[in-house]
Amino acid sequence: MLLPHPETDLSLNLMVLGSDIISILAEKKGFVLVETLMEEFLAGDKRRTPDTFFYSLLFLFTFDLIEQKDFKIKLSTQHKKQYSLF
Repeated sequence: MLLPHPETDLSLNLMVLGSDIISILAEKKGFVLVETLMEEFLAGDKRRTPDTFFYSLLFLFTFDLIEQKDFKIKLSTQHKKQYSLF
């Protein structure tokens, strides 16, 4: 089980940031240029950094939730397995 530090701001948690990226990709329908996605992600909160963006992408890619093609990504449609983080 992942337990964040008691004083951690949960809005900067990797899983929360990943869900924000999923929400943005769900609106776009199809492949999105990574730079465009990062600009929209960073605009969501001034405390977000490019590092947190790429760590969140890595988290999503690890669970096969996104697909990559050249410099574009989209939500994965081939893998519909549901994961439990507990």
